[in-house]
Amino acid sequence: MDDLFDFAPPLDATETARQDSLLAPRFYTTDFAAMDRIDVSSVRKDWDALMGEFRADINKGHFERAGSFKEAVDLLQEPLRSEFLDFLISSVTAEYSGCVLYNEIAKNVSNPDIKELMRSMARDEARHASFINHSLRDFDLAVDLGRLKREKKQTYFAPKFIFYATYLSEKIGYARYISIFRQLEAHPEFRFHPIFLWFERWCNDEFRHGEAFALLMRANPDLLVGRNRLWIRFFLVAVYATMYVRDQRRVVLHDAFGLDPQQYDFRVFDITSAISRQVFPFTLDTNHPAFRALLGRLRQVMDANEAARKRGGLGGLIGKVVTSVQAVGLFVRLYLHPVVPNELPADIRLAPSW
Repeated sequence: MDDLFDFAPPLDATETARQDSLLAPRFYTTDFAAMDRIDVSSVRKDWDALMGEFRADINKGHFERAGSFKEAVDLLQEPLRSEFLDFLISSVTAEYSGCVLYNEIAKNVSNPDIKELMRSMARDEARHASFINHSLRDFDLAVDLGRLKREKKQTYFAPKFIFYATYLSEKIGYARYISIFRQLEAHPEFRFHPIFLWFERWCNDEFRHGEAFALLMRANPDLLVGRNRLWIRFFLVAVYATMYVRDQRRVVLHDAFGLDPQQYDFRVFDITSAISRQVFPFTLDTNHPAFRALLGRLRQVMDANEAARKRGGLGGLIGKVVTSVQAVGLFVRLYLHPVVPNELPADIRLAPSW
């Protein structure tokens, strides 16, 4: 799929995408032999229905540019321009990360169910990444995705961690995109770039991908009990906290949408929590004042950590160490905050409804 991205962009966007940090999207690899052993026979009816949707490929012709993409570039002024570019670069990196992971799994397994699923999701993510990258080119920027694949560090995750993290990232991606789309649908005066017109059907791809991972987990119920509940809790806190801290640094972007970043994030958390009840045995109590206060404090500490990193020198090093310890302590407190128990429903599949 690398031929989809065969161009030589300027260095800066690629360098930005290559950065590894707590908030940056990562590239992953996994245990392919374990993925090959996955059995979906217990959810066969739902699985076959979902694969029929993937084969139908209803978004095949959707990601074709039209309208005033290049014209929108000249209308964007700082600091909105920089925050929007940061959003695009982060998004293209995340989409391509999924494409690479799914494509690698597909190439290294013989299980026909898993191979077909991974090929279909890699196809979707490749389209998303390419579509965003073409929007970056309007700014005379782009991410060299072939180089990114070669040079960005990969993180090994066991299959169950891939399931938890990817399920959450796909569903929270849906919740983010549909929330933006609905806001701009109601208030087109805030639609400062045409790419947002593509978000509804785009986020339905994300929703469908999440449904696949829900089925994989429900087909392997041991992943949802015992000590694995501790891992589910970890990934819930990690994904929510990362999104919150990152979004609070894009105040201008959210203001341009006509959205308050905190209200937007908690709306996304509400949607994601409602969806995740299809598969997870509990949800985070994100509406509890103490939980929200901890997220706010974590955001302040991470901002201080970033300032220390930029300051450099001995003072910067000490600041990084101190704020890193503080961040770990706050994460532990978020992790230990009481959760909301959930009884799994009989129906596994969901339909987008937000």
